Amino acid sequence: MRFTSQTSSDGVTEQFFTLDEIPGVLWTPEGACGTRPLILLGHGGGQHKTAPGTVSRARRFAADGFAVVAIDAPHHGERPKDEAFGRIAAEMRAAMAAGENPGALVAGMHTYLAGQAVTDWQAVLTAVQCLDKVGVGPVGYCGMSMGCGLGIPLIAAEPRIRAAVLGLLGVHGLAEDAGRITVPVQFVVQWDDHLVPRDQSLALFDAFASAEKTLHANPGNHGDVPSFEVDSSVRFFARHLS
Repeated sequence: MRFTSQTSSDGVTEQFFTLDEIPGVLWTPEGACGTRPLILLGHGGGQHKTAPGTVSRARRFAADGFAVVAIDAPHHGERPKDEAFGRIAAEMRAAMAAGENPGALVAGMHTYLAGQAVTDWQAVLTAVQCLDKVGVGPVGYCGMSMGCGLGIPLIAAEPRIRAAVLGLLGVHGLAEDAGRITVPVQFVVQWDDHLVPRDQSLALFDAFASAEKTLHANPGNHGDVPSFEVDSSVRFFARHLS
């Protein structure tokens, strides 16, 4: 892991890094030392590790004592994009422009990305836990929309993850992996989501095998998640990763 820059403000330190070909950012409380809970933060489709919503959420978690890491998903941000990815993305955009439900295409996109994303996250998790300011403590995952779609296969495969905040996605292509997840889950649904049919979101929530899972349903469209859901995420992770 090679750190390329570091800044601190408002009690939070932000460090950019690369691990092999994976670009990422680590946020920690300023002056942090010793083991602390770590949150892996997955960004949405078409976004990147420093999208405004990702940075805002990361800094909030770090201000509350967590270490937080985000990486560019495959074919996003600073990562190279191949022809197959471009074709799938174009098909998705065309379906949305035509007013069609893109659920199956979104699932295909996530399946295309998931294998590499899981490998990337596991490598980054191992490297970050070797740092003195993070250590081998409890791990959570937080991801909405594509962050959820890539997070579910990761959580199903990675026993170090002990709790997850997910949402804004339907069950297409994810039922099997969701059925292997038993950690506590907090799941966010936007009741009027124009991209994800409500019944598909509820079916995904139902598919989780977790004994403890909570559904947070809010009025509004895909991007209208209320800010207080971040507060709820902080409380959820404090409860399960302490």
